[in-house]
Amino acid sequence: MELRHLEYFLAVAETGSFTHAAKRLHVVQSGVSATVKALERELGSALFTRSPQEITLTAAGRALLPRARETLDAARAAKDAVYQTQGALRGTVTVGTLTSIDFVNLPELLAALRAEHPGVTVRLRAAMAGSAGLAEQLREGRLDVAFLSFPGPTPADLDIRVLETAPMVLYVPSEHPLAGAGEVTMAQLAQFPFVDTPPGFATRTMLDQAFAAAGVDREVTVEIADVGTAVSFIRAGLGIGFLGDFLVQDRTGLVTVPVADHQPQWQLAVATATTRRPSAATEAFLKLLAERHPAPHRHGR
Repeated sequence: MELRHLEYFLAVAETGSFTHAAKRLHVVQSGVSATVKALERELGSALFTRSPQEITLTAAGRALLPRARETLDAARAAKDAVYQTQGALRGTVTVGTLTSIDFVNLPELLAALRAEHPGVTVRLRAAMAGSAGLAEQLREGRLDVAFLSFPGPTPADLDIRVLETAPMVLYVPSEHPLAGAGEVTMAQLAQFPFVDTPPGFATRTMLDQAFAAAGVDREVTVEIADVGTAVSFIRAGLGIGFLGDFLVQDRTGLVTVPVADHQPQWQLAVATATTRRPSAATEAFLKLLAERHPAPHRHGR
């Protein structure tokens, strides 16, 4: 068994496709298929169930998956150790990000990383499944680092450091019945349709829990993965919504409404998986980030 066998197996497992795995590895698909078949012959067990519709892991494949990651991580750590004796740092950091969130100046951060460690490559991945999707990709080893928002207690399998905190404010169209109504309650808000993110996003989870705690149900009529565009849908009269003020550059056609029994706070954090040792390249990325964001910053209205 060679490291290449495990690398190809892992690429197929994570992408769910031999074609996508080949693109990730920059090789032809037939090469990926042949390598995986050779691994299956060596192990005496099929690792994938293949059908025209999908590629899924067998029981043997699921058993191999965490061990394959551990082996490749160990090989990467060995390379890091050798590179460091040479005074060089090489490697790849895969970073998951949320859309429309610019508290962290990633271009500036990556430019500083490149200047200090030109042998490090950074791959950015914007997850359209929200913070829950980013957290799952960290657990699976598909991401090394993720910028996400996590309502509630920190999961034991993630190491999370809060970078920014900002209040969320209720926005309604200027012609909405709640505009100018003064302070309102969650029960009153539940009478109106909402613009919100899809399930799995931190803001959606937080607000769903808040309405449940108030004992009322609400209807989300428009779901938007790119939260930065939500304000346009609210302005168009398609619903009301809670947004961080940092997302609203133009308040034309909008009114903010104070809410008596709920004041949601949104947090941006950086996270890594506790089950995987960060590579030297990942540690260099986190070190530069910590220098630029040493403590949480609280944004006001």
